[in-house]
Amino acid sequence: MKFKHTLQILIDNFSVTYKQLVYKLVITLIAVGLSAALLYPFWKAMTGLPEFRNLIEGIKTFFTNLLEGKTSELGNIREKIEIALDSISILIKHNTTVVALGITGLALIKLISMFLSSLGNYAAAAVINDKMALRAQSPFFLTLIRNLKDASLYSLMYAPLSFLYDVACIALMYLFVFKALVFVPILLQIFLFATAIVFAVTLKLTFASDWLPALIRGKKKQLEAFAYTFNRKNKQTFNVLSNFIVLVLIIFALNVVAIFFTFGVGALLTVPASYVLLNSFQLVNYYDREDLKYFLDKKTIIKPEKEEVLTREEFFKGE
Repeated sequence: MKFKHTLQILIDNFSVTYKQLVYKLVITLIAVGLSAALLYPFWKAMTGLPEFRNLIEGIKTFFTNLLEGKTSELGNIREKIEIALDSISILIKHNTTVVALGITGLALIKLISMFLSSLGNYAAAAVINDKMALRAQSPFFLTLIRNLKDASLYSLMYAPLSFLYDVACIALMYLFVFKALVFVPILLQIFLFATAIVFAVTLKLTFASDWLPALIRGKKKQLEAFAYTFNRKNKQTFNVLSNFIVLVLIIFALNVVAIFFTFGVGALLTVPASYVLLNSFQLVNYYDREDLKYFLDKKTIIKPEKEEVLTREEFFKGE
């Protein structure tokens, strides 16, 4: 039922997708512009190197053969890519200061974009919650401004933790799959890496699933909400994890289809809709577990089996 209710909440709040689209497009354009300005001198220097040209050519050939099903030729191409990477790594070691400054700059840009994106997710979740709880049509950008203090505190905690988690998971998975399991066929390595990434993402979503709802609907303080989301007692963690696995796979499939079959145009809707879908599930999961009444649409109300009658003071406080 959670999955079904999540889709209904998504449909009922689909207009939030367009606000998220505008917001995230602005953030993405700023981040891409800053990253391009930072990388351009390094990129210009690298493109003149024969090792770099060999690397790019090897990667192109690898994916061309992969798409055409020429798996027998992948092994030789992989060796050429590894040789080119080794050559480039030697060049990088001789320019460690420049490389370190570039990586630091990119990390800062990524952190800032994640912080701003988290502000948007907070606002989207608040808009969805207002409609679920009271059928209120809250404006996205006004909600963002009204909750800017709480959203900023949340983002200051969530963005760095999420960034560090992502970097650590990707690095560890790369080392394990592509370095430790060198005896495994390349296609199986790609499958294992993709599977590990999906599991890592769903694990993060599972343990952070109650953070926003606890802040927005539960009215908890920042540290209380942080402690609450990682306390998995009586939260049916495996059920939540399994639902997130399904959602992440659906999101991945829809975005891949949108990118390849609509030349990227469809991704303008599927990417922001993915965030709204995840917000919807987090709120549905929280409402259901806390036995809270909520609207699926203007004609359908989900009620707990034993509904507690609010006092006048609690009602007007929104508790």
